[in-house]
Amino acid sequence: MKKMNLKKLVAFGCAAALTVSMAGCGSKADTSADAAADSTAAETEADAASGDTAEYNVAIVKQLDHASLDEIANAVAAELDQIAKDNNVTINYEIYSGQNDQTTLKQIGDQAIADGVDAIIPIATLAAQVMTVCAQDTQTPVVFAAISDPEAAELTGIDYVTGTSDALDTNKIMEMMLAQNPDIKNVGLLYSLSEANSTKPIADAKAYLDKKGISYTEQTANTNDEVIAAASALVADKVDAIFTPTDNVIMAAELAIYEDLAKAGIPHYTGADSFVRNGAFATCGVNYTDLGSQTADLAYTAMTEGMDGLEDYYVTEGGIITVNTETADTLDIDHSVFNDLGTVVEVQTTED
Repeated sequence: MKKMNLKKLVAFGCAAALTVSMAGCGSKADTSADAAADSTAAETEADAASGDTAEYNVAIVKQLDHASLDEIANAVAAELDQIAKDNNVTINYEIYSGQNDQTTLKQIGDQAIADGVDAIIPIATLAAQVMTVCAQDTQTPVVFAAISDPEAAELTGIDYVTGTSDALDTNKIMEMMLAQNPDIKNVGLLYSLSEANSTKPIADAKAYLDKKGISYTEQTANTNDEVIAAASALVADKVDAIFTPTDNVIMAAELAIYEDLAKAGIPHYTGADSFVRNGAFATCGVNYTDLGSQTADLAYTAMTEGMDGLEDYYVTEGGIITVNTETADTLDIDHSVFNDLGTVVEVQTTED
């Protein structure tokens, strides 16, 4: 299977509708089997008239709590509510957090399978990997959200797994850096070694900077305290800018580091708009509310039409430049420099 844009999902729904309409055409003899079918149809119509609806149960599993994953989970929930309303069905869901702990995630996944959920929606790479293992015996649909590199995470080629990818255009973010500061000499790379999401974007950033003859300084961290220390080290090294991909560990600590970076005159470029709403300077990437909605749509397709025909994953369209205007003011940067690179969205710092 190959990756596909989510817009192509419309075709699946249309095809299903056509199959149903064709199945109702033609004539048949009045046999006992036909009579039984007529009786079943009558009962179904009676159930519909009495208000009974199809019912689905979904587990939404965040890898941990932070702004990006919270935004996606809330968007998934809101879209499931809208789907239920639009299709006259009942969709029950619970939102869980694995607290970035594999054992906790496994317990959540095992319980969801024991409860007989119709689909699991894991958010972020570790959650998706654990839920895939939990669902292996039952083949319960696992519809992941926000996996930057599903192939590297070994989430492709599995019949009961699909989802959405927030694959990052790292080169575009590097171009933003140079548009803002053509004389940039040293870029800080701030990320976690435990985050599969960061592996490819960091490699891409190094390749881009090497080609341009720009040096870079790496700092890695796996806890909030380590992130704060790593950011302080980059400030001490006087880097001209910092790049962080869609890294959940760094995202969880963004509120603790953004002020020091901005006061030091170091713009922090990141992989998601949720970083920017927590104080980072700018990004060019995916809108996570849109990604969450698209993931919920995909999960409903998996539950109602099955997994046949669905792709390994679907790349969510990005390309939106998001700038934190408060941070830009602290940095004394005129963000209109990005106007020629794409659509610019302005945000301010929030703690959610």
